[in-house]
Amino acid sequence: MRIALAQINYHIGNFSSNIQKVKDTIQKAKTENADLVVFSELAVSGYPPRDFLEFDDFIDQCYDALNEIAKDTDGIGIIIGCPTRNDAEKGKPLFNSGVFIADGKIVSMHHKALLPNYDIFDEYRYFEPNKKFEIINFRGKKIALTICEDLWNVGNDPLYTLNPMDELMQYEPDLMVNIAASPFHTEQAKQRKEILLENVRKYELPLFYVNHVGAQTELLFDGGSLVLNAEAEICNELNYFEEDFKVIDTNDLQCNSAELKEFSKMELIHDALVMGVRNYFQKLGFKKAILGLSGGIDSAVTAVIAARALGAENVRAILLPSEYSSDHSIKDAEDLAKNLGCEYDIISIKDAYQTMTNNLDPYFNGLPFDITEENIQARLRGVILMALSNKFGYILLNTSNKSEAAVGYGTLYGDMNGGLSVIGDVYKIDVFALARFMNKDGEVVPENTIVKPPSAELRPDQKDSDSLPDYETLDEILYQYIELRKGPKDLIKMGFDEALVNRILKLVNTNEYKRYQTPPILRVSSKAFGMGRRMPIVARYLS
Repeated sequence: MRIALAQINYHIGNFSSNIQKVKDTIQKAKTENADLVVFSELAVSGYPPRDFLEFDDFIDQCYDALNEIAKDTDGIGIIIGCPTRNDAEKGKPLFNSGVFIADGKIVSMHHKALLPNYDIFDEYRYFEPNKKFEIINFRGKKIALTICEDLWNVGNDPLYTLNPMDELMQYEPDLMVNIAASPFHTEQAKQRKEILLENVRKYELPLFYVNHVGAQTELLFDGGSLVLNAEAEICNELNYFEEDFKVIDTNDLQCNSAELKEFSKMELIHDALVMGVRNYFQKLGFKKAILGLSGGIDSAVTAVIAARALGAENVRAILLPSEYSSDHSIKDAEDLAKNLGCEYDIISIKDAYQTMTNNLDPYFNGLPFDITEENIQARLRGVILMALSNKFGYILLNTSNKSEAAVGYGTLYGDMNGGLSVIGDVYKIDVFALARFMNKDGEVVPENTIVKPPSAELRPDQKDSDSLPDYETLDEILYQYIELRKGPKDLIKMGFDEALVNRILKLVNTNEYKRYQTPPILRVSSKAFGMGRRMPIVARYLS
């Protein structure tokens, strides 16, 4: 049997686009004499459709799409993900299904059994878990179809009491197919391969795995669809961060290690963020971005990502110096804009700041300069950037990093403004590493931007180190607490200073209210701020 893997970038709720992509792929598969085309999880609707699933009209359009796609399946079969209705009297109203269509007809529907309900996932909110298992018989092959999480209940700490493949093995299948929407983080591709290899070793069957690719707001899907033979060797690996298509003959499943892909952490983060920005703009129908360019590392890295995602001609950088901005910061920002070839303007906030403080002086009662005046400057910058965004139809890119977002080192309605947070899931030390990666083929980010001490430049001679510990220490504590969920006792046992641990964890927890108001953050870690990390605002734990 010749099986086509269709790794496609879908658009949630854009049925006409999704249908056309599927139809085009089916025609391509026919020209390459494929017997079966495999599409990803919830391909018809896009993943994750979230509360769109609560609208009957949305589900009606999913069924209409299936019927439209079926018209193109003469002489070929397809497996495609789609939400389907549960007609039982009890249970959730929908299934997360893999639909088998062949020769112009919807033949069968196979439902997902293991519904993840952790981190970014909330599938049990909408879907009923499958309890009836059947295989697909097609052109002399018995196919065991599973959906994403259905293959993840292996290892030493299973989350579920059921393994769908155990149920399907009673039918003596010839091969496994898994359709997925597996969101990206820097370790996900490695973990995914290990999980799939473990399934192949357990069931001794070849596995055809098709993953979603593309960005859906903050969720990034990296593709990397795979074919594994029954000897637990990877035979084929599709591209990452882009659409791809390949036809594989089940009679020719030979390992080709030369085609397997290796990526550094920075390459993965870079490519994921570029794709994330590009797709966010494309799917919203915007073309141009604006951002504040300070001469610092965060805005520099954000600008490079934006230029590579959208084209430098579609990125406008605004330099917003105050009386505390250093000359070298202005020059560094100008040098970066020139290196990228993007438009830039210099708009001083000095006069606006002076006017604002003069207006407030009678009400400040002679109190000394403090964080209030610092925040006024940041908010004036935010006002200017949002004014330009409104006037010209730009999306403002937020430039805050994960370290700052974690401890609240940012100003609400100021430098925390934006329609999209580009590096909000990247720790500061990784922002520096990302800048070095960007410069691997020649200087893009000015060297001075990378080596100078970070500073918000909102008061004389200010440096980040005045308010925060060194970033190597800060980021390690944050990583252990946020990603690995280590508590204060664990961190102190690891050798971190007790007072520092207590201070940092208190900063993280008391600044939840700020993060609640931030733009969507492109997710590149296993635990990002946003939909995957749900914390109460009014709480006293470690605060």
